Amino acid sequence: MATMDVMRGPGMERLSQGAKEAANHPWAKKLGRMGYAAKGAVYAIIGVLALKLAAGEGGRATDSHGAVATVAHGPFGIALLSLLSVGLVGYVVWRFAQAFADTEDKGSDAKGLATRAMYFVSGVIYGSLALFAVKTIVGASQGKGKGTQGWTATLMEQPFGRVLVVLVGLGIIGFALKQFHSAWKAKFREKLTLTGLAAAHQHRVERVCQFGIAARGVVFTVIGGFLVLAGVDANPGEAKGLGEALTVVARQPAGDVLLGVVAAGLVAYAAYMFLQARYRQL
Repeated sequence: MATMDVMRGPGMERLSQGAKEAANHPWAKKLGRMGYAAKGAVYAIIGVLALKLAAGEGGRATDSHGAVATVAHGPFGIALLSLLSVGLVGYVVWRFAQAFADTEDKGSDAKGLATRAMYFVSGVIYGSLALFAVKTIVGASQGKGKGTQGWTATLMEQPFGRVLVVLVGLGIIGFALKQFHSAWKAKFREKLTLTGLAAAHQHRVERVCQFGIAARGVVFTVIGGFLVLAGVDANPGEAKGLGEALTVVARQPAGDVLLGVVAAGLVAYAAYMFLQARYRQL
């Protein structure tokens, strides 16, 4: 509600006009494409590490902060992390353009404002990740902060905190359902220009994207479900982030197989992000 109120604020019209002018600048779109590629790189690292864990070849279940740390500790770590940081900043810029300049033409009705609010929240989340990456480069990082359980505990300390945690969890589950719907209906094709690919290749690309988006939906369903449970039980320790959600999958019967499938899906989602960087209409 607060985010939507911001988007309806007194200076919204002037902000929206200025944001539209900025979003139409060629560099804004270049930053957007770099952003999608950076997000893809993060998911690729998470997926590959989880695949290695499922195959018993090392690896680990980690989240976006863990992916950044992996880049930092690898060959040419600082140089690659610097490139990743620029890309993440680009993604933040583009997310804010989607929110305030309405580059996706979502409109200003309740549904449109809710979608644009999601873009804004996504920008804030990836802004935090970009800041973490920059701090890692300069050696100022002190870990990844509170983490999911930490901010869940903070939220529970607020008035009606348990209710808020449950609502956040339900919102995440709703987002996961939207991912499943997008995968099933292949709605992502509306923004991808694949006319340069042969029909057979377009079909394969579509299947990869569907698999990736659905796998991400599975992970967010687990995250949202545990948040709801944390709110109901008043136990922040039950909240799970991305890495912990992957660990939960691995602990199920036939966990190695399940984790392998989900991990492969996250790699497929990374491929979808790379396709967005190359073929998305901006």
